[in-house]
Amino acid sequence: MTVLNFNFPPNLRLKKPAEYKNVFAKPVKSSDTYFTLLAIKNDFDHPRLGLAIAKKNVRKAVHRNVIKRAVRENFRKQQQILGNIDIVVLARKEAVNVPLELLSRSLEKHWLRLVSRCASCL
Repeated sequence: MTVLNFNFPPNLRLKKPAEYKNVFAKPVKSSDTYFTLLAIKNDFDHPRLGLAIAKKNVRKAVHRNVIKRAVRENFRKQQQILGNIDIVVLARKEAVNVPLELLSRSLEKHWLRLVSRCASCL
């Protein structure tokens, strides 16, 4: 019996500016109405998540925090299928005041798209 681990420890996060810069340099992109996700392969055996929710796009801190919480939760549930990629999530203006279920469905499509696109990238 395999025990799946659904926690979100610090080693699953992008923290340093250099790590973000690495993802922004030559990413694989996935976009829709609510999000733009950038991803690259990493040298670890697990995925890492970075959030870049701009104040320019999402004005109120409450809305930014709700979006970040939704992204983290969805990532936590889907991390088993992601493999070894670094992902940066950028939110768009349209992500404000949208039901969380719709954001969740959008993110699930992005995860699958990024996994298939990053399978061939270096």
